[in-house]
Amino acid sequence: MGKITASKTTLRPDPRHNSLLVAKFVNCLMYDGKKTVAYGVIYDAFDEIAEKIKDRPAVEVFEQAIENVKPYIEVRSKRVGGASYQVPMQVNKNRQQSLAFRWILTAVRDKKGRATSTKLADELMAAYRKEGTAITKRENTHRMADANKAFAHFAW
Repeated sequence: MGKITASKTTLRPDPRHNSLLVAKFVNCLMYDGKKTVAYGVIYDAFDEIAEKIKDRPAVEVFEQAIENVKPYIEVRSKRVGGASYQVPMQVNKNRQQSLAFRWILTAVRDKKGRATSTKLADELMAAYRKEGTAITKRENTHRMADANKAFAHFAW
């Protein structure tokens, strides 16, 4: 398993929007403990979003984008009598959020050649409109779960 941190209990809301979600996202975005840099990147991205989407605040676009990327069901491997089955299971709240963050950041980091803030802004706006790489990942996850519905009776 990954390393477990007390991020939930010690998390302080971000200074500009007073949002815990943004603060958590910054922690996931951050490399080498460079939180100031991560905040710079995300606020630049928010500024770009604000320029392009006029009717809603950037932080709302961000929250909606995360909400759109969250998977509700995923497949988990389960060994039954020597065979491995991909069993569809509900995803709990914390895992939904961390998967959404992970998929968005992976999508951003896989694109090369532009500033991270620009790539992040693009990916968040795409997710907000229910398109883009992270949404594709979610669709595929749901599709896998759907395809393996026959094994749902192994979920316990």
